[in-house]
Amino acid sequence: MPKLKNQELLFIIFMLFSMFFGAGNLIFPAFLGNSAGEEMWISLIGFVITAVGLPILGVIAIGKAGSFNTLATRVHPLFAIIFPVLIYLSIGPGLAIPRAGTVAYEMSINPFLPEHLKGGSMMLFIYTVIFFLIVLALSLSPSKLVDRFGKLLTPILLILIAIIFVKAIFTPVSPYAQATELYTSNGFFQGFLDGYLTMDALAALVYGIVVVNTIRAKGIKDNAALSKYMLLAGLGAGVLLAVIYSILTYLGASVSSIEQLDNGAEVLTLVMNELFGPAGIVILGLLFTVACLCVSISLVISCGEYFSKLIPVFSYKVWATITAIVSFAVANLGLNQILAISVPILGMIYPLAIVLILLGIFNRYVNLSVYRVSIILTAIFSIIETINVTFLGKSLSDALSFIPLYDQGVGWILPALAGVIIGAVIGRGKSSVDEVMK
Repeated sequence: MPKLKNQELLFIIFMLFSMFFGAGNLIFPAFLGNSAGEEMWISLIGFVITAVGLPILGVIAIGKAGSFNTLATRVHPLFAIIFPVLIYLSIGPGLAIPRAGTVAYEMSINPFLPEHLKGGSMMLFIYTVIFFLIVLALSLSPSKLVDRFGKLLTPILLILIAIIFVKAIFTPVSPYAQATELYTSNGFFQGFLDGYLTMDALAALVYGIVVVNTIRAKGIKDNAALSKYMLLAGLGAGVLLAVIYSILTYLGASVSSIEQLDNGAEVLTLVMNELFGPAGIVILGLLFTVACLCVSISLVISCGEYFSKLIPVFSYKVWATITAIVSFAVANLGLNQILAISVPILGMIYPLAIVLILLGIFNRYVNLSVYRVSIILTAIFSIIETINVTFLGKSLSDALSFIPLYDQGVGWILPALAGVIIGAVIGRGKSSVDEVMK
């Protein structure tokens, strides 16, 4: 039976890590540390659950199911079309890829522009043309993904972060400040919600099949061996992510007593300026560029492969090109506009992704009714809450606050659990009827 060499497994771990680790993964833990200050560790635990634990479980769930489509079909064939399309559009050209391109610009080019060019659209346009041409060029040969990420981009990324961390350890900036009010009263759950913003649990549903195909290309065909290597790759990438998030949270907290800022990009800029002076901004720009390239290439490949199978009238290369062009167009709307629409979208689809992942992990213990009822009830709650927040100015919040954990931002948990119980009862009832009919 074929086996992966240790070096091959390590490169797959590096590949998976770099596919997850983009702009948001740099920004959000740094902001969490800066805002949480003395409470950073409890907030970090919540963050790691959603930003590390769920993505790795997602990869494993896809490995167990065989594909995202197989997992989603357990709910309903129509759901297996609509939900994946929503996810691919969200983590692809509609949100995540453009966000990566604009963040890379804001961190690597904008700080060095003359004042009269900062905030202008022309420089963003020129930068994103170059950025997405590079992304597209490196996306047209997905079979080379392990070599590009595992052997080149990921080591560069890890070396840059290690240099920053070592410098911060030997020359600490300042003591931690008291946490802001939100993190003082609700540190764990706020960290849990912050982990949504990385979008990695959604990405896991997409990346899982990429990792499966990569392992299969190495000659691993047996399902048991495939599941084992998926588990090892997921755990390895998860450990790397958790370590890097801890470092970034520590860096954000280290400047919390100097200033508590409005976003993670500003936090990291302050950290790098304190540690390295003006040269730190150059290092930070390089770090963001590499991370954003990694995640953009991964997402273009994933979207290209998915849509070429969903609508095979166009080839993979055509769909990859379409994805890159649409991402370029959306990126030129600007970072603020992109971020403004991300929270309500993620708030609606993220709970569904979490429930689907957990059901996929425990598939042997649940029936199809559990999938259907729990997803339906979670979707109803998520849609109502999205409408409440986006269009009704939270006017329904008082009426919804009776739901346990609603005030903590995870009110969907009760509907999901109710769906599991109701689905289990329905499934057992169907089994009993079938036994009688026999």
